[in-house]
Parts: sequence; structure tokens; C-alpha cells
Amino acid sequence: MVSIAIIGRPNVGKSTLFNRLVGRRLALVDDQPGVTRDRRPGEARLLDISFEIVDTAGLENAHSESLSARMREQTEEAIRISDLSLFMVDVKTGITPEDKDFAEVARRSGAKIILVANKSEARGSDSGYLDAYSLGLGDPVAISAEHGEGMGDLRDAIVEALGLDRLRGYEREEDEAITDVPVSEDDDGPLPYDDSKPLRMAIVGRPNAGKSTLINTMLGQERMLTGPEAGITRDSISVDWEWKDRKFKIFDTAGLRRKARVQEKLEKLSVADALRALKFAEVVVIVLDVTIPFERQDLTIVDLIAREGRAPVIAFNKWDLAEDRQELTKELREKTERLLPQVRGIKTVMLSGETGEGVDRLMQAVVETHRIWNSRVSTAKLNQWLDRTTAHHPPPAVAGRRVTIKYMTQVKTRPPTFMLSTTRPEAIGASYSRYLINGLRDVFGLKGIPIRLGLRKPHNPYASKKKRSS
Repeated sequence: MVSIAIIGRPNVGKSTLFNRLVGRRLALVDDQPGVTRDRRPGEARLLDISFEIVDTAGLENAHSESLSARMREQTEEAIRISDLSLFMVDVKTGITPEDKDFAEVARRSGAKIILVANKSEARGSDSGYLDAYSLGLGDPVAISAEHGEGMGDLRDAIVEALGLDRLRGYEREEDEAITDVPVSEDDDGPLPYDDSKPLRMAIVGRPNAGKSTLINTMLGQERMLTGPEAGITRDSISVDWEWKDRKFKIFDTAGLRRKARVQEKLEKLSVADALRALKFAEVVVIVLDVTIPFERQDLTIVDLIAREGRAPVIAFNKWDLAEDRQELTKELREKTERLLPQVRGIKTVMLSGETGEGVDRLMQAVVETHRIWNSRVSTAKLNQWLDRTTAHHPPPAVAGRRVTIKYMTQVKTRPPTFMLSTTRPEAIGASYSRYLINGLRDVFGLKGIPIRLGLRKPHNPYASKKKRSS
């Protein structure tokens, strides 16, 4: 697929153009410069042509150890690997010395460049448009990314640069949230496990837990921007990866802090983007810093994932810093069982995102958890188990009246969802529901994933006749 990068100094409208081309508000947009930090790919359509578009960080002059310098390296890498770059300038503001510096960098790269003059709809932009010729990048294409003006001219410039044949015949893959998969109540056999589609995996955790470093180690390249500063990642970035012939789509997300500490508008947008990524994921890896595990926010994140019905795996990162590993492993697993009863039996992996130790164990845990999350239990086995369970520990009587349980069936997978038919659903308390859920976990191997249990009254076919006769 043809790859096109959007480049330019900060705050010229790169992310606005990216969102317009992908047809959704995927990239964060704000008035302050430097919002975008990582390379963000998306599937773009412009009139009759399709291509991959890559949003990049704004090019800035900075010393080599700074965050801005590392952002610039990511952008230069995007120029290097892309088939074409859209060099965007803000003609409303006018051409700046930074524009001239980076135009020189773009020319020296030898890459194909289209000069894009954004905000051309603004009053007084004519002088800026004419100044754009001084950059030596050819005729500027006048557009308004915000209002959608000039998109036809941009399409023609892209076709002229790359050829029409390379830009046709690609259908966009829609990003749809994972929904519950219904299961027929008459189906007594297990569902076949489908491992042909890419497994969607999100990496979440508190700021500076090592999420982006872990992904870079998995990919074997500096794909995500990393550093000692907390909160570097802002957008939720997806990348494709393959492990042992299994395809994955990995989402890197912004660090999640306690709600009371999230004050700035931009951080709120980043957190909302991370939460959106959870809805697209199937398995969610919660990265915990082994030096300060199980902060209150860590527990909140796991609870959120369970309520969303996603399959969680815990990765204790920075394992290379641990000293007494045997004792620490025992302590962490004990705390996991005690503090996270809603996902009892959740898989935990000790790893180092820096060195790569434990990455294979993590991926094995991810695949196994995904398989459990897709599990289906036959109705016959469910009810044999239910008969034994209720005989051993019947539901509590309420006001002297016994509660009769008729049967149980699994109605959905992803996560496994069961429906219990009982004469008095309101009398089945939370403690008895937990008792049944824990039994399902232990007997049918549904450990470490959220389980949903619904209650309903059995259908009475004579109810409507009684009403008519009375």
C-alpha cells in the first residue's frame, strides 16, 4: 500500500488534514503546538484514490537529548520510509525561518515532496502563498484542511507524483468496536477458535510504566517515542506485528492517571483516546511498574477493563531492576489474587521491556487468555454442573420461600455470558451470583477473564391466556 507522510513545523494543521483524509477524528487536535508526538498511520481516501496516511510530530530545532529532538527523529524516519511527503505550511501566518530550514532538510532527503499551503481560505493569506515558492519545493497546493477546500487539487498533485494505478483498488478496513458474539442456546458443541484474524491487543497503564518501550522491543525498532519524561504518548497508536505466525494489531495508549489529577484539556483528550482504544481491543495488557505495583490507579484500570468485558493480562515491567526475584514473584501473585477478585486467576508475566526478557511468555499468556475469552460451554455440561452446585449449596430462601433455579445456558462469548433461569431473579443476591461465577471459573477453566451472569424468569406460555380469561 502507498504510504504518504504529512510533515511540517508544529501547529500548521497536519493533524486536521490527517483527520479529514481518514474521515474520522483519530488524531488529537488542539491550538497549542506540539500535540502530535508519535507517527500515527491511518487508512485514507481522497475522492477516488486510497493510501496510508501518516501524521507526524512537528519539525523543531532542538538539542539531541531533548524530547523535541526525539520527536524530530520519528518524523525524519517517516519521510525516509514513505513513498511521498506532504510538506505543509501555514500561509495565514506566513513562511518562517523554521519552514525554510526544514524545506532544506526535505530537499536533501531526496524524497518526493508536495508543498501544501494550508489555511489558504484566510484573509491575507495571498502573500504567504506567494512566499511559499521561495522554499524551492515546486508549486504549492492551496487547501483548507479545516474546511475541506482544495482537496481535488491535492488529489491531482498526489496522482501526478505517484501514478493513478498505485492509488486505486484498496478498500478501507473499518475500525469497529468488538461486540459480544451471540451463541445459540441449541448449540451444544464448543465454538471453533479462529486465529486467522489479527488479534487486537491494547497496552495500557500509568504514565512512565514502560508501555512504549515494551512495544519498541517487541517490534525490534524505535517505533514509539520513549524517554524518561512521564506522559510522552498522547495519541493511541496502532501498529501491525507478527509473533510465531500469528498476526497482531497493537495499540499503544497514553498513560492513565487518576481523574482528579487530569486537569489539562489535552490530557483529557489523550485519556479519552486511550479509553476508546480499549473498546477496539480484545486483549488488554496492563503494564505495572514492578518497583511501585498496585497503586490505586492500577486497580482502577483493571476494574475498568473488566467492566468493558475485555480479556486482561498483567505485565510486571522493569523486572531487570528486581533483586530478590523469587520472593517478589510470590508477593506479587499473592497481591494479584487478593486485590483483583473480579478477574480471579488473571495471567501475570514478569518481564523487562528494556531487555526483552519475558516477551515470549507475555505473548503466550495473551494468546491463551484470548482463547479462554472466546470459550463456549455446552448447555448439557452447564446444567449437570448447576444441578450438583445448587444441591451442595442451594440459593438462600427469602421470607421463608425457596428460590427455584430452572436451568443455565451460555448466550454470548467475548466475554463468556451466561443466563440463569429462576422463578425469583430478584431474590438471587450478589453473593450467590459470585458463588456461581467462581464455580464457572474453576470447573470450566474460565480463569482470569470477566464473566457475566444474567437472571431471568422462565417464559410462561399461559400468562397471556390468564389475562384474557380474567
